[in-house]
Parts: sequence; structure tokens; C-alpha cells
Amino acid sequence: MSLAGRTALVAVLMVAAVWSESPADAQKPLRCGPFTQDTLAAPEPREARWPVQRFESINAAVKTQPHRVLFLGDSLTEGFDAEVWRQHMAPRGVFNAGVSGDRTEHLLWRLQHGNLAGPPPKAVVLLIGTNDIGHGRSPEAAAEGIRLNLQYLRRHLPQAPILLLGLWPRDGSPDGRLRRGTVAVNRLIRRCGDDGAVVYADIGGELLDPEGQLTPEISADWLDYMWGGNPQSNPELVGSHFSALGYARLAPKLDALIDGLIAGR
Repeated sequence: MSLAGRTALVAVLMVAAVWSESPADAQKPLRCGPFTQDTLAAPEPREARWPVQRFESINAAVKTQPHRVLFLGDSLTEGFDAEVWRQHMAPRGVFNAGVSGDRTEHLLWRLQHGNLAGPPPKAVVLLIGTNDIGHGRSPEAAAEGIRLNLQYLRRHLPQAPILLLGLWPRDGSPDGRLRRGTVAVNRLIRRCGDDGAVVYADIGGELLDPEGQLTPEISADWLDYMWGGNPQSNPELVGSHFSALGYARLAPKLDALIDGLIAGR
């Protein structure tokens, strides 16, 4: 077996091992406490045509399309390269529940209004919060929004382990404002991982070159311009934040982590 194969196998076994816990363990509260005392935006729906249509399609699909894993997120999930998804996510029964432009309060509203209305998934992948940073929120506020989504998922899907992904890099340079924002969020939300009910993983480094640069071959826009009204009027633009090469670099890490979550389930 190659070194890459052995590494992937070890990752699968490690994550699977932590899920030999008892049902009582699945009811444990989140390990992380509130990250801020500031008042957050209340859960709210999106009003533009595209996110409304996407929300409604997810509601219908979770009730009718068989899936084992629910992948919740924003444009980075919705715009996952189709071919890479077909090769890696589809065989694992992963359902794409991303909505471009969503912030944490939008996802929480979706969870409360139908995105969990189908048969309970075996596991959940959560990648949300980059639009909070892009919207000018503090890392603490973004992290708290993520924590509230985790809290809701634990309460309503107590038997489903959650893969909490750290925010993926933004800006070309490590010194960029948005990059520093994502790093700060990740330093906070990693505390929510308990290697059991919530498995935290920061795989964004796969997208960077040895100097920590996010190159145009991986992200032509560096996620510096996050969609405002564009997806609603021009849905085909969704997914241009990362190239097929970028998603191909992430896929093996996601494969191993998801395989570990659903092993024996």
C-alpha cells in the first residue's frame, strides 16, 4: 500500500474508533462555550429568487433522495466541482445542501424550516461562516454563529456525528484581511471538536502553496469577492471560487474523514 493509502486508512480508523461511543455519549453538550456576548443576527430566510429556489429544492430532496451524509454550507459547498463530486462524494451518499451567499443565520433558519425534515442522515459535514467574515463580522461573531448551528444539529440529530470543517483560505496572501479572519475563526471553533460527536478538521492547507499563497490556479478570485446579488441573477457563476484542481486537492482528505464518520453506520 502506498504512503497516501496508509495515511488515508489511518485517518479512517482513527475517526471510526471515536464513534464506538455509547448513545449516552451522543447526548453530550458541545465542548465549546459562547465565543461572544454580542447580540447576533436572528435566524432569517433569504428573499432573492436563487437562494429561495435552492432552499426549496433541498427541502424536497432530503425527503425523497436517498443519502447518508448531509453536507451543509454556502457557495463553497453548492459550487463543489461536479466531476470531483461525482468521483468522491456521490459514492459515499453525500447530499449537497449548500446555498450560495448563506451566512450562519441563514443556515440556521434553513435547519429550522425543513432542511432536516427527511430521514436522519448518518453524519453531517458543516462548512459555514466565510460569508460572515466577508460581511464584516468579527471572528468571534462568526464563530458563535457556527456554534449555534452545531448546537441545533446536536439537539435534532443526536446520533449523527458532525464533521466541522475549518474555514477554507481566502485572499492570495497569508497577510490578507480575509485570510486572517478565517484563521482567527478556526482558532476558536476548533475548541468545539471533541473527536466524538464533533470532529474538527482544518484541511484548507491543501489549497495553499508552500509559501501559504492561494494561487490563481486554485482560486481565480481568492474568495475576495463573495457574491452579493450575482447568484440570484446569474446562477451559473456559482462555484467559481475554487477550481476543479482545488476541489481535487481537498477530496482525498474529505474522503478519509467522511469514511471515518460513517464506518459501520
